Amino acid sequence: MLESCLLSCKDVAVIRGARCLLSSLDWHLHGGELWQIQGDNGAGKTSLLRALAGLAPQSIEGQLVVNSEFLFLGHKTGVKGDFTALENLKLQLGDGAHYQTDRLRDALRQVGLADYADEFAYRMSAGQQRRIALARLFLVDMPLWLLDEPLTAIDVDGVALIEACIEDQVRRGGSVVYTSHQPLKLDLSSRTLYLPGKGQSPHVA
Repeated sequence: MLESCLLSCKDVAVIRGARCLLSSLDWHLHGGELWQIQGDNGAGKTSLLRALAGLAPQSIEGQLVVNSEFLFLGHKTGVKGDFTALENLKLQLGDGAHYQTDRLRDALRQVGLADYADEFAYRMSAGQQRRIALARLFLVDMPLWLLDEPLTAIDVDGVALIEACIEDQVRRGGSVVYTSHQPLKLDLSSRTLYLPGKGQSPHVA
């Protein structure tokens, strides 16, 4: 296996309940690559991404090796309504993360929430709550990003911000795997892992 291989799947299957979502996945991810996971609703996009992140080990069969630290951003924001934007960001970074408050505020500024750092999340729109979660992209230096529907509830300016952030990650030699029904508009080469659903083997484009 190459040193730059961040993630490797060999004959991987993803199971949800009694149903096989996908099977026979042979896939390798290296530094500097951008991958989009596509497929119809229910094909297993989120289930695969969660399995790659180690969040559903009981749902995966076969050999999965992750050789990198990674950042996982799920489809749901995980934002707590009775916490401020700043408090939510601290909570999402976890107890082991230590950042100066000024740096956290700067991350919120970069996602357009400079004036909302001390606002309770329940007073914020769905798009603003999504931006709280996305602020982690400006704080956590991980070689691999796993992003589940990062464009959900985001306006045009927000989409441009995410695209620029992802492009910077890949150009720095990091890798990004994301699920979306629409491709990002980037000046980068991108590959697609398509999930046909019904337990069939994914194919690469």
